[in-house]
Amino acid sequence: MVAMKKALLAAVVAAFAAFIGHRFLKLKEMTLASREVPVKHLNCHYLKNIGYGAEDITILKDGLAFLSTGLKYPGMPSFSDDPGKIFILDLLHPKPTPVELQIKGELDLSSFNPHGISVYTDETDDSVYLFVVNHPQHKSQVEIFRFVEEDTLVHLKTITHPLLHSVNDIVAVGVESFYATNDHSSPSHALHYLTIILGLPWCDVVYYSPGEVRMAANGFMSSNGINISPDKRYIYVSDIIDHDIDVFERQGEQLVYIKSVAVGSLCDNIEVDHRTGDIWLGCHPNAMKLSKYDPEDPPGSEVIQVKNIHSEQPVVSQEYADNGHVIMASSVAAPYERKLLIGSVFHKALCCDLK
Repeated sequence: MVAMKKALLAAVVAAFAAFIGHRFLKLKEMTLASREVPVKHLNCHYLKNIGYGAEDITILKDGLAFLSTGLKYPGMPSFSDDPGKIFILDLLHPKPTPVELQIKGELDLSSFNPHGISVYTDETDDSVYLFVVNHPQHKSQVEIFRFVEEDTLVHLKTITHPLLHSVNDIVAVGVESFYATNDHSSPSHALHYLTIILGLPWCDVVYYSPGEVRMAANGFMSSNGINISPDKRYIYVSDIIDHDIDVFERQGEQLVYIKSVAVGSLCDNIEVDHRTGDIWLGCHPNAMKLSKYDPEDPPGSEVIQVKNIHSEQPVVSQEYADNGHVIMASSVAAPYERKLLIGSVFHKALCCDLK
Protein backbone atom coordinates (compact mmCIF):
# COMPACT_ATOMS: atom_id res chain seq x y z
CA MET A 1 0.00 0.00 0.00
CA VAL A 2 2.84 2.43 0.91
CA ALA A 3 4.64 1.62 -2.33
CA MET A 4 1.45 2.22 -4.29
CA LYS A 5 0.93 5.63 -2.63
CA LYS A 6 4.52 6.61 -3.39
CA ALA A 7 4.12 5.55 -7.01
CA LEU A 8 0.88 7.50 -7.30
CA LEU A 9 2.47 10.59 -5.74
CA ALA A 10 5.45 10.31 -8.08
CA ALA A 11 3.10 10.07 -11.06
CA VAL A 12 1.16 13.15 -9.94
CA VAL A 13 4.38 15.14 -9.41
CA ALA A 14 5.70 14.08 -12.81
CA ALA A 15 2.43 15.02 -14.51
CA PHE A 16 2.39 18.41 -12.80
CA ALA A 17 6.02 19.06 -13.75
CA ALA A 18 5.26 18.15 -17.36
CA PHE A 19 2.25 20.50 -17.35
CA ILE A 20 4.28 23.39 -15.93
CA GLY A 21 7.07 22.70 -18.41
CA HIS A 22 4.56 22.77 -21.25
CA ARG A 23 3.04 26.03 -20.00
CA PHE A 24 6.47 27.70 -19.77
CA LEU A 25 7.16 26.67 -23.36
CA LYS A 26 3.75 28.10 -24.23
CA LEU A 27 4.62 31.32 -22.37
CA LYS A 28 7.83 31.60 -24.42
CA GLU A 29 5.74 31.16 -27.55
CA MET A 30 3.14 33.72 -26.44
CA THR A 31 5.80 36.34 -25.63
CA LEU A 32 7.54 35.70 -28.98
CA ALA A 33 10.77 35.32 -27.01
CA SER A 34 12.62 33.72 -29.95
CA ARG A 35 11.45 36.24 -32.56
CA GLU A 36 13.96 38.47 -34.29
CA VAL A 37 12.41 41.28 -36.33
CA PRO A 38 14.45 42.86 -39.16
CA VAL A 39 14.68 46.65 -39.02
CA LYS A 40 12.24 48.49 -41.27
CA HIS A 41 12.43 52.24 -40.87
CA LEU A 42 10.48 55.25 -42.13
CA ASN A 43 11.66 58.83 -42.43
CA CYS A 44 11.20 59.84 -38.78
CA HIS A 45 12.35 62.37 -36.24
CA TYR A 46 11.99 62.51 -32.46
CA LEU A 47 9.27 64.69 -31.02
CA LYS A 48 10.64 67.44 -28.79
CA ASN A 49 9.76 67.47 -25.08
CA ILE A 50 8.89 63.74 -25.05
CA GLY A 51 11.60 61.83 -23.18
CA TYR A 52 9.77 59.46 -20.85
CA GLY A 53 7.24 57.73 -23.04
CA ALA A 54 4.04 58.59 -24.88
CA GLU A 55 2.07 55.48 -23.98
CA ASP A 56 -1.05 56.54 -25.84
CA ILE A 57 -1.81 59.04 -28.59
CA THR A 58 -5.12 59.98 -30.19
CA ILE A 59 -5.74 62.46 -33.00
CA LEU A 60 -8.80 64.58 -33.76
CA LYS A 61 -10.09 65.04 -37.31
CA ASP A 62 -8.60 68.56 -37.36
CA GLY A 63 -5.08 67.25 -36.71
CA LEU A 64 -4.82 67.98 -32.99
CA ALA A 65 -3.06 65.09 -31.25
CA PHE A 66 -3.23 64.34 -27.51
CA LEU A 67 -0.35 62.39 -25.91
CA SER A 68 -0.25 60.78 -22.45
CA THR A 69 3.29 60.74 -21.07
CA GLY A 70 5.31 59.61 -18.07
CA LEU A 71 3.49 56.37 -17.25
CA LYS A 72 4.80 54.44 -14.26
CA TYR A 73 3.62 50.85 -14.47
CA PRO A 74 4.47 47.70 -12.46
CA GLY A 75 7.20 45.67 -14.13
CA MET A 76 8.14 48.45 -16.58
CA PRO A 77 11.21 50.73 -16.38
CA SER A 78 10.70 54.36 -15.43
CA PHE A 79 13.36 57.01 -15.97
CA SER A 80 11.69 59.95 -14.27
CA ASP A 81 10.13 60.59 -10.87
CA ASP A 82 8.05 63.46 -12.23
CA PRO A 83 4.26 63.08 -12.44
CA GLY A 84 2.72 62.20 -15.78
CA LYS A 85 1.55 64.86 -18.21
CA ILE A 86 -0.74 65.40 -21.18
CA PHE A 87 0.67 67.08 -24.28
CA ILE A 88 -1.00 68.45 -27.38
CA LEU A 89 0.47 68.56 -30.88
CA ASP A 90 -0.88 70.36 -33.96
CA LEU A 91 -0.05 68.19 -36.96
CA LEU A 92 -1.12 70.97 -39.35
CA HIS A 93 1.61 73.27 -38.03
CA PRO A 94 4.70 73.52 -40.28
CA LYS A 95 6.88 72.33 -37.37
CA PRO A 96 4.66 70.30 -35.01
CA THR A 97 5.95 70.47 -31.44
CA PRO A 98 4.30 68.90 -28.37
CA VAL A 99 3.11 71.46 -25.82
CA GLU A 100 2.21 70.52 -22.24
CA LEU A 101 -1.44 71.11 -21.43
CA GLN A 102 -2.23 72.99 -18.24
CA ILE A 103 -4.69 71.12 -16.03
CA LYS A 104 -7.17 73.05 -13.92
CA GLY A 105 -9.63 71.73 -11.35
CA GLU A 106 -9.57 69.41 -8.35
CA LEU A 107 -7.10 66.74 -9.39
CA ASP A 108 -3.97 65.73 -7.50
CA LEU A 109 -1.36 66.43 -10.17
CA SER A 110 1.49 65.22 -7.94
CA SER A 111 0.29 61.61 -8.37
CA PHE A 112 -1.07 61.93 -11.92
CA ASN A 113 -0.10 58.73 -13.78
CA PRO A 114 -1.85 58.72 -17.20
CA HIS A 115 -2.23 55.53 -19.24
CA GLY A 116 -4.77 55.00 -22.07
CA ILE A 117 -6.65 58.01 -23.43
CA SER A 118 -9.65 58.71 -25.67
CA VAL A 119 -11.32 61.83 -27.04
CA TYR A 120 -15.06 62.39 -27.44
CA THR A 121 -16.46 65.32 -29.43
CA ASP A 122 -20.00 66.37 -28.55
CA GLU A 123 -21.60 67.04 -31.93
CA THR A 124 -24.26 69.31 -30.41
CA ASP A 125 -21.75 72.03 -29.52
CA ASP A 126 -18.35 70.65 -30.70
CA SER A 127 -17.09 70.42 -27.11
CA VAL A 128 -14.05 68.14 -26.79
CA TYR A 129 -13.74 65.78 -23.81
CA LEU A 130 -10.57 63.89 -22.97
CA PHE A 131 -10.90 60.60 -21.06
CA VAL A 132 -7.72 59.47 -19.27
CA VAL A 133 -6.98 56.22 -17.44
CA ASN A 134 -5.11 57.27 -14.30
CA HIS A 135 -3.12 55.12 -11.84
CA PRO A 136 -2.31 57.26 -8.76
CA GLN A 137 -0.46 55.06 -6.27
CA HIS A 138 -1.14 52.24 -8.77
CA LYS A 139 -4.89 52.51 -8.24
CA SER A 140 -7.25 52.49 -11.21
CA GLN A 141 -9.60 55.33 -12.09
CA VAL A 142 -10.78 57.35 -15.07
CA GLU A 143 -10.51 61.13 -15.32
CA ILE A 144 -12.74 63.21 -17.60
CA PHE A 145 -11.48 66.59 -18.79
CA ARG A 146 -12.87 69.27 -21.05
CA PHE A 147 -10.48 70.78 -23.57
CA VAL A 148 -11.32 74.48 -23.34
CA GLU A 149 -8.43 76.38 -24.89
CA GLU A 150 -5.32 75.74 -26.92
CA ASP A 151 -3.33 74.85 -23.83
CA THR A 152 -5.82 74.00 -21.05
CA LEU A 153 -7.75 71.00 -19.75
CA VAL A 154 -10.42 71.44 -17.08
CA HIS A 155 -10.89 68.41 -14.85
CA LEU A 156 -14.58 67.55 -14.56
CA LYS A 157 -14.86 64.17 -12.87
CA THR A 158 -13.05 61.17 -11.41
CA ILE A 159 -14.68 57.77 -11.97
CA THR A 160 -14.05 54.68 -9.88
CA HIS A 161 -16.01 51.44 -9.77
CA PRO A 162 -15.37 47.85 -8.55
CA LEU A 163 -15.65 46.55 -12.12
CA LEU A 164 -12.96 48.99 -13.20
CA HIS A 165 -10.41 47.17 -11.10
CA SER A 166 -7.35 47.55 -13.34
CA VAL A 167 -8.07 49.59 -16.44
CA ASN A 168 -5.60 49.68 -19.31
CA ASP A 169 -7.26 51.53 -22.16
CA ILE A 170 -10.52 53.31 -22.88
CA VAL A 171 -12.75 54.45 -25.73
CA ALA A 172 -15.27 57.20 -25.08
CA VAL A 173 -18.76 56.83 -26.60
CA GLY A 174 -20.54 59.69 -24.82
CA VAL A 175 -19.92 62.74 -22.63
CA GLU A 176 -19.67 60.46 -19.56
CA SER A 177 -19.79 56.94 -21.05
CA PHE A 178 -17.06 54.63 -22.29
CA TYR A 179 -15.80 51.09 -22.80
CA ALA A 180 -12.63 50.10 -20.92
CA THR A 181 -10.31 47.11 -20.92
CA ASN A 182 -9.25 45.49 -17.65
CA ASP A 183 -5.91 43.76 -18.06
CA HIS A 184 -5.37 42.47 -14.51
CA SER A 185 -7.66 40.28 -12.43
CA SER A 186 -5.57 40.96 -9.34
CA PRO A 187 -3.28 43.70 -8.06
CA SER A 188 -0.64 41.01 -7.56
CA HIS A 189 1.90 41.15 -10.40
CA ALA A 190 3.01 37.58 -9.58
CA LEU A 191 -0.56 36.29 -9.86
CA HIS A 192 -0.81 38.07 -13.20
CA TYR A 193 2.04 35.95 -14.61
CA LEU A 194 0.76 32.78 -12.95
CA THR A 195 -2.61 33.23 -14.64
CA ILE A 196 -0.91 33.61 -18.02
CA ILE A 197 1.27 30.54 -17.42
CA LEU A 198 -1.83 28.48 -16.63
CA GLY A 199 -3.47 29.73 -19.82
CA LEU A 200 -6.60 31.09 -18.12
CA PRO A 201 -8.73 33.82 -19.71
CA TRP A 202 -8.91 36.54 -17.08
CA CYS A 203 -9.57 39.89 -18.76
CA ASP A 204 -12.70 41.73 -19.81
CA VAL A 205 -14.23 44.85 -21.31
CA VAL A 206 -16.49 46.98 -19.12
CA TYR A 207 -19.13 49.45 -20.26
CA TYR A 208 -19.58 52.47 -18.00
CA SER A 209 -22.23 55.18 -17.94
CA PRO A 210 -23.62 57.13 -14.97
CA GLY A 211 -26.77 55.01 -15.10
CA GLU A 212 -25.29 51.60 -15.85
CA VAL A 213 -22.03 49.70 -15.40
CA ARG A 214 -21.70 46.20 -16.77
CA MET A 215 -19.27 43.69 -18.22
CA ALA A 216 -19.69 44.01 -21.99
CA ALA A 217 -17.34 41.18 -23.08
CA ASN A 218 -14.99 38.73 -21.41
CA GLY A 219 -12.81 35.67 -22.00
CA PHE A 220 -9.67 37.52 -23.11
CA MET A 221 -6.20 36.22 -22.30
CA SER A 222 -5.03 39.80 -21.95
CA SER A 223 -7.26 42.61 -23.22
CA ASN A 224 -5.26 45.75 -23.88
CA GLY A 225 -5.95 48.46 -26.47
CA ILE A 226 -9.52 49.32 -27.45
CA ASN A 227 -11.04 51.61 -30.07
CA ILE A 228 -14.12 52.16 -32.22
CA SER A 229 -14.89 52.19 -35.94
CA PRO A 230 -15.62 55.54 -37.62
CA ASP A 231 -19.32 54.62 -37.94
CA LYS A 232 -19.41 53.76 -34.18
CA ARG A 233 -20.82 50.30 -34.99
CA TYR A 234 -17.82 48.14 -34.07
CA ILE A 235 -15.39 47.93 -31.17
CA TYR A 236 -11.85 46.61 -31.64
CA VAL A 237 -9.90 45.02 -28.77
CA SER A 238 -6.27 43.95 -28.78
CA ASP A 239 -5.85 40.54 -27.13
CA ILE A 240 -2.15 41.10 -26.73
CA ILE A 241 -1.14 37.61 -25.54
CA ASP A 242 -3.14 35.88 -28.29
CA HIS A 243 -1.60 38.18 -30.95
CA ASP A 244 -5.11 39.01 -32.20
CA ILE A 245 -7.38 41.96 -32.77
CA ASP A 246 -10.91 40.96 -31.75
CA VAL A 247 -13.83 42.56 -33.57
CA PHE A 248 -17.14 43.14 -31.77
CA GLU A 249 -20.43 44.60 -32.90
CA ARG A 250 -22.24 46.95 -30.55
CA GLN A 251 -25.74 45.73 -29.76
CA GLY A 252 -27.10 48.13 -27.22
CA GLU A 253 -24.22 48.46 -24.77
CA GLN A 254 -23.28 44.77 -25.04
CA LEU A 255 -20.50 43.66 -27.37
CA VAL A 256 -21.16 40.68 -29.66
CA TYR A 257 -18.06 38.85 -30.90
CA ILE A 258 -17.66 38.82 -34.69
CA LYS A 259 -14.16 37.50 -35.38
CA SER A 260 -10.44 37.70 -34.58
CA VAL A 261 -7.69 38.86 -36.92
CA ALA A 262 -4.17 37.49 -36.31
CA VAL A 263 -1.49 40.19 -36.36
CA GLY A 264 1.61 38.17 -35.45
CA SER A 265 2.84 40.49 -32.72
CA LEU A 266 1.96 41.64 -29.20
CA CYS A 267 -0.05 44.70 -30.13
CA ASP A 268 -0.77 47.32 -27.51
CA ASN A 269 -2.95 50.35 -28.29
CA ILE A 270 -5.26 50.65 -31.30
CA GLU A 271 -5.81 53.75 -33.41
CA VAL A 272 -8.28 54.00 -36.29
CA ASP A 273 -7.78 56.15 -39.40
CA HIS A 274 -10.76 58.55 -39.49
CA ARG A 275 -10.87 58.53 -43.30
CA THR A 276 -10.24 54.89 -44.24
CA GLY A 277 -11.16 52.93 -41.13
CA ASP A 278 -7.75 51.20 -41.26
CA ILE A 279 -6.42 49.87 -37.95
CA TRP A 280 -2.97 50.99 -36.75
CA LEU A 281 -1.20 49.17 -33.93
CA GLY A 282 1.81 49.92 -31.77
CA CYS A 283 3.31 46.53 -30.97
CA HIS A 284 5.98 44.73 -28.94
CA PRO A 285 7.82 42.27 -31.22
CA ASN A 286 9.39 40.43 -28.27
CA ALA A 287 7.67 40.80 -24.90
CA MET A 288 10.39 38.88 -23.04
CA LYS A 289 12.83 41.71 -23.76
CA LEU A 290 10.19 44.15 -22.52
CA SER A 291 9.62 42.36 -19.20
CA LYS A 292 13.37 41.74 -18.65
CA TYR A 293 14.63 45.17 -19.62
CA ASP A 294 18.31 45.24 -20.59
CA PRO A 295 19.67 48.50 -22.07
CA GLU A 296 22.31 46.45 -23.90
CA ASP A 297 19.60 44.38 -25.58
CA PRO A 298 16.59 46.71 -25.55
CA PRO A 299 12.99 45.82 -26.37
CA GLY A 300 12.15 46.59 -29.98
CA SER A 301 9.21 48.32 -31.62
CA GLU A 302 6.82 47.41 -34.39
CA VAL A 303 3.93 49.11 -36.17
CA ILE A 304 1.28 47.01 -37.89
CA GLN A 305 -1.54 48.19 -40.14
CA VAL A 306 -4.73 46.24 -40.83
CA LYS A 307 -6.74 47.19 -43.92
CA ASN A 308 -10.28 46.03 -44.64
CA ILE A 309 -10.64 44.41 -41.22
CA HIS A 310 -14.31 43.58 -41.85
CA SER A 311 -13.64 41.75 -45.11
CA GLU A 312 -13.07 38.02 -45.44
CA GLN A 313 -9.38 38.65 -46.08
CA PRO A 314 -8.04 41.61 -44.08
CA VAL A 315 -4.62 42.83 -45.18
CA VAL A 316 -2.09 42.81 -42.32
CA SER A 317 1.22 44.57 -43.00
CA GLN A 318 4.27 45.64 -41.04
CA GLU A 319 4.86 49.37 -41.58
CA TYR A 320 7.75 50.00 -39.18
CA ALA A 321 10.17 47.91 -37.13
CA ASP A 322 13.14 48.78 -34.93
CA ASN A 323 15.45 46.78 -32.68
CA GLY A 324 15.16 49.27 -29.82
CA HIS A 325 18.08 51.48 -30.82
CA VAL A 326 15.79 54.19 -32.23
CA ILE A 327 12.65 53.65 -30.16
CA MET A 328 11.97 51.08 -27.44
CA ALA A 329 8.66 49.43 -26.52
CA SER A 330 6.30 51.06 -29.01
CA SER A 331 2.75 51.11 -27.65
CA VAL A 332 0.78 53.21 -30.15
CA ALA A 333 0.85 54.27 -33.79
CA ALA A 334 -1.51 57.09 -34.76
CA PRO A 335 -1.90 58.15 -38.43
CA TYR A 336 -3.00 61.49 -39.81
CA GLU A 337 -2.92 62.25 -43.52
CA ARG A 338 0.64 61.21 -44.51
CA LYS A 339 2.06 61.45 -40.98
CA LEU A 340 2.43 58.73 -38.35
CA LEU A 341 3.05 59.32 -34.63
CA ILE A 342 4.70 56.42 -32.80
CA GLY A 343 4.64 56.46 -29.00
CA SER A 344 6.30 54.18 -26.44
CA VAL A 345 5.70 52.96 -22.91
CA PHE A 346 8.75 54.62 -21.32
CA HIS A 347 11.09 55.87 -24.06
CA LYS A 348 10.59 58.54 -26.74
CA ALA A 349 8.12 59.35 -29.52
CA LEU A 350 8.53 59.68 -33.27
CA CYS A 351 6.86 61.63 -36.04
CA CYS A 352 7.24 59.78 -39.33
CA ASP A 353 6.39 60.33 -42.98
CA LEU A 354 4.22 57.66 -44.52
CA LYS A 355 5.06 56.58 -48.06
